[in-house]
Amino acid sequence: QVQLVESGGGLVQPGDSLRLSCAVSGSTSSLYAMGWFRQAPGKEREFVGGLMWRSGSEYNPDWVKGRFRISRDSAKTTVYMSMNNLEFEDTAVYYCAAASSSYLFRYVDEDRYAYWGQGTQVTVSS
Repeated sequence: QVQLVESGGGLVQPGDSLRLSCAVSGSTSSLYAMGWFRQAPGKEREFVGGLMWRSGSEYNPDWVKGRFRISRDSAKTTVYMSMNNLEFEDTAVYYCAAASSSYLFRYVDEDRYAYWGQGTQVTVSS
């Protein structure tokens, strides 16, 4: 089992930066990849970035345009998402997720992630 706990959300203004954290514990040696997703009110949950657990190699969808960066600490206990130049449209609940298998894995497929955190709210408002 793997436990994920997000933190770092809050109320920010447009143009601000924010760093979310995802504390990872449990059987982490079995992990294959991590992903960050978000769900805005009235919208489906969407993938915003991820990384390979062992190598730390990052992947972001094109639409992120470099505003979101994913990283993890060397001890492999925390995964971060640094968000820059936040926009109103970034308001959402942000979730981290962990995948333990490479079988048919695609970052964007929620079904490939076995573990999810409870989410942390990010609100961008002036």
